[in-house]
Amino acid sequence: MRVPFDDLWTTMAAVLIRHGFVEDRARLCARLFAEASRDGVATHGLDRFPRFVQNIRDGVVDVHARPVLVGSTGSMERWDGRRGTGNLNAWHSMDRAIALARGHGIACVALANTNHWMRGGTYGWQAADAGVIGICWTNTMPNLPAWGSEVAQLGNNPLVLAVPRPGGPLVLDMAISQFSYGALESYRRRGEPLPVPGGYDPAGELTRDPAAIEQSRRPLPIGFWKGSGLALMLDAMAAILSGGRATHQIPADPALETALSQVFVAIAVDAAGAASVAARIVADLHASRSAAGERPRYPGQRTLEIREQSLREGVPVDAVVWERVRELGTEH
Repeated sequence: MRVPFDDLWTTMAAVLIRHGFVEDRARLCARLFAEASRDGVATHGLDRFPRFVQNIRDGVVDVHARPVLVGSTGSMERWDGRRGTGNLNAWHSMDRAIALARGHGIACVALANTNHWMRGGTYGWQAADAGVIGICWTNTMPNLPAWGSEVAQLGNNPLVLAVPRPGGPLVLDMAISQFSYGALESYRRRGEPLPVPGGYDPAGELTRDPAAIEQSRRPLPIGFWKGSGLALMLDAMAAILSGGRATHQIPADPALETALSQVFVAIAVDAAGAASVAARIVADLHASRSAAGERPRYPGQRTLEIREQSLREGVPVDAVVWERVRELGTEH
C-alpha cells in the first residue's frame, strides 16, 4: 500500500497537535517521521510512530520541553535535552553544530538527557544538505552483548557520517550490529532470512533467522570484537562530552529508554573542493566490476533511489500501522 508523502506528513502532524505539540513543532516532528518512511526506513518512521505516541502518553517524552544550553567553550557546546522530543532535540543540535562550524570551521554539540532520535541518518542528511561534513552518534539502552559475553551490556549505538555532494550526498547510517533491531524486524515481517548470519539463536548457534536473534537478544556486532569495541567507545565519548548517562545507566526496557547521550559534529568545507573529491570517489566506485547480483553503491545512493520512487508513487506503508496512526488522530 502506498500513501502520498504529504498525506503521511499531515496525518501524523495532526496526531501530534492533539497530543500537545504546537503546530510548527508538530509539523517538523511529523516531517522527520514521514521522511524516514519515504527513504525506506519505516521502522523508524511510520512504524515507530504509534510507540512514540505511547511514550508521550506514558510521560517518557515531554512534548513541551526544549533543550537548554548548559555549557559553552568556543566551538563546543553542551545541551540538556530535558527528556523532550528526541528527533526535535537532535535536529536542533545538528542545526546548532552547523551554525557554529560556519564561524569556527569545526564544531561539536553534545546533548544529554534526550530521547530516541528515530532515524539517525536524518541528521547526516541535514548536515550534508547544509554543505558541511556531519558526524553524529547516540548511545542506547543495553541491547548488544559485548564480544565474549552472552549478556547485553553495550548499546547498539548508531553512527552517522555524511559528506556533501551536489549529485547526492554520501551518508552512512549504521548500527553497531550487523543488522539493527529495526532491520531484523523488517526481515521477520517479510518472512525472509537474513542474507548472512546476523546473530545467535537461543541455543547459541549463529543464524540467519531474524526472529531467533530477536528472541536471544544476541545480534552480532559489526567486525566481531571490533564492533564491540566501537560500541563501547561511542558510549564513553557521548556520556563524557554531554555529561549525561552511559548505556549501563539506561533502563533495558524499550518503553523506558530515555535520558540518552548524543554527539553532533559539523565541519565546514570548501564546497567546490569537497564536491570534486566526492565526485571522483563515486566515479571510481561506479567504474569497478560488479559482483554477481550486486552493484557497487555509495552510502546514500539507495536512499535517493527509494526517495525518488516514494515521491513519485507514494510512500510504502503497512496498512495495519497506517490505519492505527489514522485512529490516533481521533482518540482522546
